[in-house]
Amino acid sequence: MAKVSLLIHDLEAAVSPKGHGPLRGGSLGELNIHSPASVAISGDRIVAVGHPKEVMDGIPCGAEYESLDGRGKVALPGLVDCHAHPAFLGDRAGDFELRASGARYEEIHTSGGGIRSTVAATRAGTEAELTAAVEKHLGWMFSHGTTSAEAKSGYGLDLASELKSLRAIRNAGASSPVDVHPTFLGAHTVPPEFESAAEYAEFVIQEVLPEAATLARAADVFLERGSFEAPESRRYLKACRGYGLTLRIHGDQFSERGAISLAIELGACSIDHLENTSDEGARILARSDVAAVLLPACALFLDLPLPPARLLADEGAIVALATDFNPGSSFCESLPLVMNLACTRLKLSPAEALTACTANAAHVLGLNGVGRLAPGYRADVLVLDAPDWRYLAYHLGGDRFAARIKSGKLSGPRSRQT
Repeated sequence: MAKVSLLIHDLEAAVSPKGHGPLRGGSLGELNIHSPASVAISGDRIVAVGHPKEVMDGIPCGAEYESLDGRGKVALPGLVDCHAHPAFLGDRAGDFELRASGARYEEIHTSGGGIRSTVAATRAGTEAELTAAVEKHLGWMFSHGTTSAEAKSGYGLDLASELKSLRAIRNAGASSPVDVHPTFLGAHTVPPEFESAAEYAEFVIQEVLPEAATLARAADVFLERGSFEAPESRRYLKACRGYGLTLRIHGDQFSERGAISLAIELGACSIDHLENTSDEGARILARSDVAAVLLPACALFLDLPLPPARLLADEGAIVALATDFNPGSSFCESLPLVMNLACTRLKLSPAEALTACTANAAHVLGLNGVGRLAPGYRADVLVLDAPDWRYLAYHLGGDRFAARIKSGKLSGPRSRQT
């Protein structure tokens, strides 16, 4: 065994999705459960997971390492949030109040509120202010167990502000414990200075994309009535693919407009939302390698129909979960809350929900060696302050963690063992 730098010893259990890569169909809820368990870490990698005696037998006598007492606790992989919008300034508390009075999200958006109000606030702020906001939002996410996250632009919608957003994401990620994966959401909505979606999409492709592609790993589009239809979305995504960006689609949130067929046609990594996906659409998606990223906090926040999660899972789709953290339609940074909603509203099992926001979400972000507790995987570990791993979703609210470990670095109580 490699030299151990951190040992989590005498856990009630260590729990992780089985296998490698994304899990789907009958394998979606398959877990490896070691009980009791210890986890040995060397640097930023896991080197052993198993029965405490077996793990200790592999550590040379007299070795020095940091240790964490796991008695009465459970170890889980760090959570991966594969759909989040943390790069914004201002808030949408006013929109929230309007919705509480009966206004619908689309009505607020078309009247100049919604995304456009956040665009105005984000454009007005400095890069330093936006960097500080992203840092704050990532800190919230880490406190809820997220150790890797996507971060989308999309609240700038002009050259200077989109690049400012992507630089803020990069800068915040450099100082955050969360690994950040930037996505260029240049086609979020049509800003007021453009008369049509086609005109704005062409501007983004010609003027913004060449520089944005140097700062992002993926590209996304909001394919929806009032934003971008399939022709503009196809043109934008094909151009982004030409710059080597992974493709993502916001689709079927309010209406079916060809997002699934476009995602399959272009080989997109995922289609996200799916609140208004038909059973036929779900079956088509399940037969493809395009992941279905479900955002139940958004459906709750906007009182939308629920995505067909159970059908997608049963038909063999690659199902992932994410927060959709943003100021307007899902002001929620907690993946454990999303897991609770997945179990109580989407009818996924706790095991399926765990896989959906660890191994499968890591797949969506193209992360190898992340999302499992297994030798060779990155040492992103949550120590749950509970005797049963299901408390992660079962406990609705509250601080669940005795410790969070990111790339082998412990945030929480410490002790020294020799």
